[in-house]
Amino acid sequence: MSRRSALLSKYNLKEEPTLNRLAIAEGQRLIRVHVEGYDDVAFWRDIFDEFESDKLTFEISVAPRKDLAKGKKVLLDMLSQTSEERIVCVDSDFDYLLDGQTTQSHKVLHSPYVFHSYSYSIENLLCYAPGLRSICTKATKNDTPVLDFEEWFEQYSRIIYPVFLWYVYSAKLDDLTLYKLDSFKNDVRVLYIDLETQGKSTLEWVERKVARRLEFLERTYPQFIKLVAAEGERMKTRDLFPENTYLFMQGHTLFENVTIPILESICSKLRHLEKGRINASTASGTPLLNAFENYHNSTQLGVRNLLLTNTNYKDCFLYKRLRDDILLYINRITGDINPIG
Repeated sequence: MSRRSALLSKYNLKEEPTLNRLAIAEGQRLIRVHVEGYDDVAFWRDIFDEFESDKLTFEISVAPRKDLAKGKKVLLDMLSQTSEERIVCVDSDFDYLLDGQTTQSHKVLHSPYVFHSYSYSIENLLCYAPGLRSICTKATKNDTPVLDFEEWFEQYSRIIYPVFLWYVYSAKLDDLTLYKLDSFKNDVRVLYIDLETQGKSTLEWVERKVARRLEFLERTYPQFIKLVAAEGERMKTRDLFPENTYLFMQGHTLFENVTIPILESICSKLRHLEKGRINASTASGTPLLNAFENYHNSTQLGVRNLLLTNTNYKDCFLYKRLRDDILLYINRITGDINPIG
C-alpha cells in the first residue's frame, strides 16, 4: 500500500471527497473569507455570524491551495485575487503598530479586501482579560473570584512595556538578532501564579527578568535608546499604552506562556475548593461518590479548548475597530444607507 493510500485509509477519506453545499438563497451574495489557519476558521466564523443577512452570506476557509499551504504570507500573495466577494482576514502581527512603515504593513493596512485583527493576533483577543473569569467558571463550575484579571494584566503590561518597545523596534529594523523572539518569550513568560498574593510575587519575578534584559539592551545598544523611546511615543497614536501591552505582544506567547499557566493554576484551586465543598457535605457512600462523579463529568472541558472558543472579547476596543471596518465594507458593497447595528 502506498503512503497516500495509507493516509486516505487512516483518515477514512475517499480519493476525491465531495460535499454538496447548501444552495445560496435567491438574492444573496456569497462572500468567501480566507483565513490563515484552521484555528482561525472558528474565530472569524463567530465574527461574521453577526453580519449574515438576506443580502449576504459568508463562507470561512483556509487558502484554496492545492499544495495546502497556509499562513499570512500565502494570503498576502493572493491579494490580486481578492474582490468584493473574496476577502482575506489576517493577524495584524506588528503591521498595525508599524503604521505602513514596512512593505507588509502598508499592504495590510491599505488593501481594500484585507481585514486584520488590530491586536497582534486572534490569540490576544481570546485572552482579553475581562472575559477570563468566565473561562474559569466554565472549566470548574465554580464562580468564586480569586484573581482580578483586569488589574493583573494591566500591571503585567506595564512591567513588560519597556522590553516590548525594544522587540517592536527590532521587528521594524527587520533585525530580530537585536532582540530575539525566544529571548522575549523567556523574559515575559509566566510559569506560575501565586494566588495567596493575588499574583504579586509572580509580577515581581517577571519584573526582575525584564529589568535585567532592559539593562543589557541599553548597555549593548545605547545608540537605539532614544529611537526606541520615540517609537513608543509614536505608537501611542496607534493605541499602544503601557497598561494594554498584552494586547499587542506576540499572541502565541501570551496564550501559551502567560494566560494558560494562570488559568490552569486558578482552575486547579477552584476545583480543589469545589471538591472540598462536596466532601464536607452530609452525603456519604454512594450519593457522595455520585456527586464526585457528576462534578468530574461536568468539568471535562479543558482550559485550552475553552479559551480557543472564547467570544468574550467583543467589548475590546480593538475588536470594535475591526467590526467598524467590516461594517464599512458591507455597507459599501451593498449600498446600504442604513448600516447594520
